[in-house]
Amino acid sequence: MDGVILIEISSLRDHEEIIPDNLEKRTSKLIDKGFYKPIIVDRDSLIILDGHHKWTAASLLGLDRVPVMMVDYLLDETVEVDVWPDCGRESITKEEVLEMGTSGSVFPPKTSRHKFPFEIPVIRIPLDELRG
Repeated sequence: MDGVILIEISSLRDHEEIIPDNLEKRTSKLIDKGFYKPIIVDRDSLIILDGHHKWTAASLLGLDRVPVMMVDYLLDETVEVDVWPDCGRESITKEEVLEMGTSGSVFPPKTSRHKFPFEIPVIRIPLDELRG
């Protein structure tokens, strides 16, 4: 895992749908507080593991860059993936997450649930610093 870096928003890829109500809340929070937590992504594929709503909200707000933390998703056994209760699946693998992220399609919202061996840091980055 690396520290927080800024990356072009268009270089990231999603693997899961967002929930419209959650998107509205994330957008409002970004407007009020700026970027407050980084998006967690796979270092090799730039697939979003945690932060789909923040990424979508950032795009709607016209941001060019977003703060991310990168992990070695497949190699780091301390990064775990499971499914959310009642998502319609019994299990999910890291390979399935990456395949979906490169397929151009997405899982339903709240399918994959990632656990990281670190605390996601609180940050304070004004939105103006992420434009242009």
